[in-house]
Amino acid sequence: YTPGFLQWLEKNYHGEMDYMARHGSLRYRPEELLPGTLRIISLRMDYLPPSAAGMLEVLKNPDKGFISRYALGRDYHKLIRKRLQQLAQKIQQEIGEFGYRAFTDSAPILERPLAEKAGLGWTGKHSNIINRKAGSWFFLGEIFTDLPLPVNQQLPDNHCGRCTACMDICPTNAIVEPYTVDARRCISYLTIELKSTIPVELRPMMGNRIYGCDDCQLACPWNRFSKPTVEDDFKARHQLDAPDLLALFGWNEDEFLQRMEGSPIRRIGHDQWLRNIAVALGNALAQANTEQKAHIITALRQRRESASAMVKEHIDWALNQQP
Repeated sequence: YTPGFLQWLEKNYHGEMDYMARHGSLRYRPEELLPGTLRIISLRMDYLPPSAAGMLEVLKNPDKGFISRYALGRDYHKLIRKRLQQLAQKIQQEIGEFGYRAFTDSAPILERPLAEKAGLGWTGKHSNIINRKAGSWFFLGEIFTDLPLPVNQQLPDNHCGRCTACMDICPTNAIVEPYTVDARRCISYLTIELKSTIPVELRPMMGNRIYGCDDCQLACPWNRFSKPTVEDDFKARHQLDAPDLLALFGWNEDEFLQRMEGSPIRRIGHDQWLRNIAVALGNALAQANTEQKAHIITALRQRRESASAMVKEHIDWALNQQP
């Protein structure tokens, strides 16, 4: 049970993510989610692609789009769930049949508090789990089981100290206090979870971030200990580690769906994709040279002709960003 989660909901920091409040006590009472659960095995898997283009360089280049590193390859849900199933089957080979169910960001579970209790790391001020030897570039997964396993007795120490690097770098000041993120201001929420109009006052702060945001992890000194993933499925596809914004903006819906097959990006849909890129193009327009401006304006005007009302609103905003 985590009172911090309920306080977070009370402050409406979850924004339009209604599902965060929908499941009540299921999130913090595992035995209600899966009757018979006695223990939870929490695991992590590194995802930082080894050959992805330099993140800071991409963020500084307004012609490029920045996509959160976790989303450059194949969707992690199926891969990690498969690995969890394989682990459970290996345990069964050793001890016999037992009750279990594997999850990875796929059920109302407070994954990060569980990971902390399991000893995988401590909760950083950006609210992600940090491991002393692996930083924070990793996914989490769980196996709920009826096995009476030993309980981890010692929580990991918090090694954030007085560091506020993640809070200081956040483009939209979404980390409103240590360990508390107001999702309504978070670029990951704005580009992925928010289905409607992005607040006008936050658009200039988004820069060229078109799917997610990794700034808080980039700033964390503990990530100097992170290691590149060895999973081929997590490696960047379609040059998404440093994509050209205008090229992405030119994809029609069929191209988007085909190129994002098997990617977590596909779930936001073509409209949100165009909305996010329109904001990035507006921010690029504000600092582009004459030739670049002409290309951006042409692309925005051409797309506007067939765009939905939501995308048109963001295109109009973008066109108004030229000095």
